[in-house]
Amino acid sequence: MTLATDQNSDGRGLSSMSRRLIALRDDVIARWSQQTRANVDLARRLPYPILINTLPIFYDNLAQAMTPDYPRAMADSHANIAGVHGDERARMTSYGPEQVIHEYQLFRDAFIHVMTEKGIELDAAQWSVFQTSIDRAVREAVKNFTEVHQSLRHRIAAALSHDMRGPLSVIMNGASVLSLRADTSEQSRLTTARILENGKRLNDMVEELLEALSIDQQQDLPLAIERTDLTAISKAVCREINDSGAAICELTGESVVGYWCPNSMRRAIENLTGNAIKYGDGGPIRIHLVQAHERIMLSVHNSGAPIASANRERIFEYLRREDSDKASGWGIGLPFVRSVAHSHGGSVVVDSAPETGTTFTIDVPLDSRPFAGMSN
Repeated sequence: MTLATDQNSDGRGLSSMSRRLIALRDDVIARWSQQTRANVDLARRLPYPILINTLPIFYDNLAQAMTPDYPRAMADSHANIAGVHGDERARMTSYGPEQVIHEYQLFRDAFIHVMTEKGIELDAAQWSVFQTSIDRAVREAVKNFTEVHQSLRHRIAAALSHDMRGPLSVIMNGASVLSLRADTSEQSRLTTARILENGKRLNDMVEELLEALSIDQQQDLPLAIERTDLTAISKAVCREINDSGAAICELTGESVVGYWCPNSMRRAIENLTGNAIKYGDGGPIRIHLVQAHERIMLSVHNSGAPIASANRERIFEYLRREDSDKASGWGIGLPFVRSVAHSHGGSVVVDSAPETGTTFTIDVPLDSRPFAGMSN
């Protein structure tokens, strides 16, 4: 079973080489995880599902790209998978950019080691796909990693600025009271005037900083995590869609039970299926469930016009709508889905192309209890 972002779970249309590579996915991931724990200090204590991140999905995308006629030229074609890897590393680890780069170098080494060990020879075109995919993934992962950390610094500055307003107000109020007293000396009045003047200047500076840093806080959601049957929730969402006549909804994959917030996960699935109906071409909506490496991948697929590559990240912005002609747009739906995934210690991946349609994948740990609220 493939874990690729286009929901092609049974490997339709893939070459024999792509299928052989997918069969070796766990060998490559095992080699990579071993080498990463041995060579990246900050990775040694990471819980396994956090260490693995979205790499199995990236690997299967890479395997698909090895099929010449398949509509995926590189591992990150039509998908934001590499950027999501960097985003999650920034939120869930103490990594720096150098650790993100090192991981991809170790992935390259692990892949080559397993291919050599198994006697698999890639031709020049396949090696080009592999090398280019890794290079592109490194650039995109580090770019997103840096952007997340920049956002975190802004949020910290905004929080500090906000906290400064309280004691600053006390100082200025006290100085104002002192300035009204008639029994104070000339020196005291001058000192009080200086306090008020500088307090006002500092207050203006704080206001300007807060205005400059007025950004979406992207805080983790409050979660009520419990043992949850995600298959039952998905089945209920599908049944409601079918009963309403809005679309045909299909549920595929395996039975998945783990620890998540059932209400949040249900709302996330409803948002994804709602968007699939709204922006699809009237074809069936498919929810697919699979688990691997102590993580679960829940994907929602629809056919129809793809999301433009420039918009694959922008659609997750709060209150953004990509189609003003619709009665309602992406609005708060996709930002909420991303917040649900982040709050559970995971990510959301989007894959969209004319040939394969649009697929959103929620990729989170099978047991999110240890990771809830860890996202920075």
